[in-house]
Amino acid sequence: MIDANELRKGTTFMLDGDLYEVLEYQHYKPGRGNAIIRTKIRNMHTGAIIPRNFLNGNKFEEAPVERLAAQYLYTDGDVYHFMDSATYDEYHITQQAIGAKGGFLKDGMEVALTIFGSEVLGLDLPAAVELAVVESEMAVAGDTATGASKIVVCETGLKVQVPLFIDVGDVIRVDTAEGQYQTRV
Repeated sequence: MIDANELRKGTTFMLDGDLYEVLEYQHYKPGRGNAIIRTKIRNMHTGAIIPRNFLNGNKFEEAPVERLAAQYLYTDGDVYHFMDSATYDEYHITQQAIGAKGGFLKDGMEVALTIFGSEVLGLDLPAAVELAVVESEMAVAGDTATGASKIVVCETGLKVQVPLFIDVGDVIRVDTAEGQYQTRV
């Protein structure tokens, strides 16, 4: 059992028979009364994100989730295929479970899978990925005082807003948390 005070970002726990992961955590102590733990939690099965407050002293069952290193292999329709780097077991995740993270996946990429029992619940990407630009809008010279930018399409189909000097064939580094351009590689 874990106490509400022990909830931190990334902690997984059982609440009302469902599995949740803490996304944000804030300890709030009013002038009087018990401390309140304000959290944003994500239901690991449905993906729903909800704000939830807990009182100091609330206890939860810790969820036995396993995080393992895996390699992205390929996509077959709406199913993404991964291979465990240690045991060579193959895991499958649906498009619905991956969501927008699918745009960052390249063949052979190393990721961390979150597994509960025999079910794959999600994946964690590296902080940034390097993607080749395959499509680009024409750059329009002119008002560059405002930081002019354009939209490009990367090799995975991901659309990213970049500065005007990025062209087709360039490799760019994209932040996976925000989906924003970082630098040209």
